[in-house]
Amino acid sequence: MIMSVNDLIDSAQNPTDNGASGALEGVRVLELGQLIAGPFCGQLLADLGAEVIKIELPGRGDPMREWGKGEPVWWPVIARNKKCITLDVRKEQGKAVISELVGKADIVLENFRPGTMEKWGLGYADLARINKGIVMVRVSGYGQEGPYSERAGYGGIGEAMGGLRYIVGDPSTPPSRVGISIGDTLAAMFAAVGALSALQSRNRTGQGQVVDSAIFEAVLGVMESTVSEYDQLGTIRERTGSILAKIAPSNVYPTADNDMIIMGANQDTVFARLCEAMQQPELAQDKRFSTHTARGENQAELDDLISAWSEQFAADELLALLEGHAVPAGRIYRAPEMLKDEHFIARESIVDVEHPKYENLKMQNVFPRLSATPGKIKWTGPALGQHNEDIYQGLLGYDAADLERLRREGII
Repeated sequence: MIMSVNDLIDSAQNPTDNGASGALEGVRVLELGQLIAGPFCGQLLADLGAEVIKIELPGRGDPMREWGKGEPVWWPVIARNKKCITLDVRKEQGKAVISELVGKADIVLENFRPGTMEKWGLGYADLARINKGIVMVRVSGYGQEGPYSERAGYGGIGEAMGGLRYIVGDPSTPPSRVGISIGDTLAAMFAAVGALSALQSRNRTGQGQVVDSAIFEAVLGVMESTVSEYDQLGTIRERTGSILAKIAPSNVYPTADNDMIIMGANQDTVFARLCEAMQQPELAQDKRFSTHTARGENQAELDDLISAWSEQFAADELLALLEGHAVPAGRIYRAPEMLKDEHFIARESIVDVEHPKYENLKMQNVFPRLSATPGKIKWTGPALGQHNEDIYQGLLGYDAADLERLRREGII
C-alpha cells in the first residue's frame, strides 16, 4: 500500500508505540567520564533511546552524585536513563572486563585528560583492535592534540579562551560568567552530534573513528562572526550589558508594576509594528530610526523613548499589547515562572519523574522532540552499581560466583 503525504505526516505525528524506545534504540554507549562535559553527552544519547552504561569506580562514583544547591539533585538529571555499574578499569582484570563490554558496544565516551585512557591501555587503537567499528567520543578542555592538549581543562577556562567570557557582563565591570556550565554542555552537545555523525559513517564503511570535542572549540564554534569581524574590520566585540551594540531595539524595558519585559523589534517591519503599538507610527519614518543602521547609531535614545512608553503599563497589559501587534516580547523567567507558565505546561517542557527520595522530582523533559520516536525519561540517576547484575550477568553472562569474586578483588 502506498501512503499519501498526509497519511505519512499523520503517522509521524501519531506514532503507535509513543516513541517508548527512542530513536537510538539498539545503540550501546559505555560512559567512562565524570562531572559534566562527558556525562551530559551521555544524557543526551540516553534520552533519545541509547543504552548508556555508566562505568564508575567502586565505592567512589561520579562526584556529580554529591553536587547540588543544598541537595544533590543534579545527579538524578544528568544520569537519568543510564545504567550504572562499578568497575575499576585501572586494574588488569578490570581492563579484561571492559574489553568484553567494548566488543558489544557502539560508542565509548570519556572526558579524562588526554593520555589517561592510553595510560590504562584503553586508547582508540586498543579499542579498535577489539571492535573496529567502535566510535570513541573524547571530550576535553583543549582537544586530543596541540601544545595545550595535556593541560587540565575546565569549562570556565574553555569559555574564556573560546571568547565567551570577554563579552559577557556590563562594560563597567570585569568579564562575568554565565550562571551555568555552558562550556561543558556545549562541548557535550558537539560531542553528541559528532557521535551520531560517526555512527552514520560507520553504517556506510564499517569503520569507527575518534570524535574529538574540545571545550574551547565548542565555545568558539558559537561565537558568531566575532573572529571575522576582527579579521576584516579590526573590531573587537565588547561587553554591552543588556544590549547587543548596534542592534536596536532589543533590550529589557521597565513596567508600571516594577517588572521587566524583554523586547526584540530590530527588524524594520517589526519595529514599524512596535511604533503602531506605541501609537507613534511616525517613529518608523523618523530618519533617526527608519533603518537598521540608524537605529543602531541612535540606540540609547531609542531605548529611552521605548522605556518612557513601556513604564506606563503593567507587565500583563504591556505583553498583551505587544502580542496584539506581533512584537516579540516576554518576561525574564526563573524556575518559579517556568513551572506556572501555561505554554511550558501544555508542551510538558518540565515533567514530574518518580524518585525514591524526592516525590515527583521536576526536571527538564527530553529535547529535541522527534515526532515518531521522541524518547522519554524512564528513570532518574541510579544508585552506585545498581545495574551490576543486569550488565555483568545479563549482557556478559557472568554467574553469581564471578560477581562475588570481582567484588572480593575490588574490581567491581
